[in-house]
Amino acid sequence: MYDVIILGGGPAGYLAAERLGHHGKKVLIIEKSFLGGTCLNVGCIPTKTLLNSAKLYSHVLEGDQFGIHCDKVSYDWKAIQAWKTEVVEKLHSGISGMLEKYKVTVKEGRAELIAPPGGRDGARVRISNTKDEVQEAEGRTVLISTGSVPTMPPIPGSAGNEKLVDSTAILSVQEVPTALTVIGGGVIGVEFASLFSALGSKVTVIEMLDEILPFMDREQAPLMRRAMKTVNFKLGCRVEQIDGGRVFYRDKAGEAQHVDADLILMAAGRQPELQGWGAERLGLDLTRQGIAVDDRMRTNLSGIWAAGDVTGKSLLAHSAYRMGEVAVTDILAYLDRLEGKQPTVPTDRMRYDAVPWAVYGIPEAAGVGLTEQEAEQRGLAVKKGSLPMRISGRFLAENGFAAPGSCKVIVSNSNDRILGVHAIGSYASEFIWGSAVLIEQELRIQDVREIIFPHPTVSEIIRDVVWTM
Repeated sequence: MYDVIILGGGPAGYLAAERLGHHGKKVLIIEKSFLGGTCLNVGCIPTKTLLNSAKLYSHVLEGDQFGIHCDKVSYDWKAIQAWKTEVVEKLHSGISGMLEKYKVTVKEGRAELIAPPGGRDGARVRISNTKDEVQEAEGRTVLISTGSVPTMPPIPGSAGNEKLVDSTAILSVQEVPTALTVIGGGVIGVEFASLFSALGSKVTVIEMLDEILPFMDREQAPLMRRAMKTVNFKLGCRVEQIDGGRVFYRDKAGEAQHVDADLILMAAGRQPELQGWGAERLGLDLTRQGIAVDDRMRTNLSGIWAAGDVTGKSLLAHSAYRMGEVAVTDILAYLDRLEGKQPTVPTDRMRYDAVPWAVYGIPEAAGVGLTEQEAEQRGLAVKKGSLPMRISGRFLAENGFAAPGSCKVIVSNSNDRILGVHAIGSYASEFIWGSAVLIEQELRIQDVREIIFPHPTVSEIIRDVVWTM
């Protein structure tokens, strides 16, 4: 019998398996396709690899202002795709190697949880592989980390439309489209709009809300949109029908409009993967978001935990990593108690107030903590400070005078505590983690003023903004 059976080999699942293996537990991880989940195979990593090539191409085109002159600049889409595949395969082998190091058993196939743990009996899981071979496994505990899938709204004309793709299929298109229509102005839509517009596609983004990236600070989202100068945004519009490459929609005034493209990307977000593995039959508490869990990632069924996108709490790979780690500490304590021992590892709790996010567009954007509007909704009195990124010597030297960028800090009026940090511009995703620490540790204006930032770095912008407050 396994100590832990993990359903799903994405960020939450494989990291939890490594941590449990590190503690000497017998672990089985079941993955229906490829280790690494959506993030490694058809999400974070391949997208960022393609975006890096697009950024390099853009920088070369802008090279004259930096004294770099290139004739006949071009890109090779097949070579870009080949590099993407090489990166994914290299990282995939790294995960496999780590699981092997910690003696984790890996089985490829579709897992179905057919009985929860009970008394002396372990949970029973049925595994079906592509060869129609079926076997069962038994485990003292179960961690569900089945991830999420692209949301495909039932828009008339979408079913069976060869010109309509989701965020998985678009990663493998054979050529860069001349014209691309993106339905949805969230993270996925903005990143792919950045990618293909940088490579020369005529890109139109149709967004139902009045602004893209609705989770962003209300002063930052418009800056991000205006920075994407070659993308045509249609805001406050509702898509009504798709016919081949033509998208019919109603604009903000209610007028009927349409746009034509070679390819249409449905970027309406993602939803937890709750089908096909026994969630309903077992009596798991399911909400509209996903599997209901507490702050230790426990479900309503004893001996079963859930982590990552399937909970609907925070659909981010780094959140999934942390959820997996939190679940591991509680699973270890549970296993100790089953054996009549005192828990040897302190249990942890999941906290969501300082989870950073990043949009890897051109330009980047990142943030952590409260936006100005979220603070208002909570009834908090706040003050704010903001500066353009170009006051940073390194940002200016590497990006030029016209490069878009801004950093905004939200601070409590009552005690000067840092509540939120939001940035647009190169390297935003690289320094936002430090702001998460400021918020997590409840640092105040004076505390941040006393921190020594390396110079010249773009991260200094945070300290500069704080000194204006």
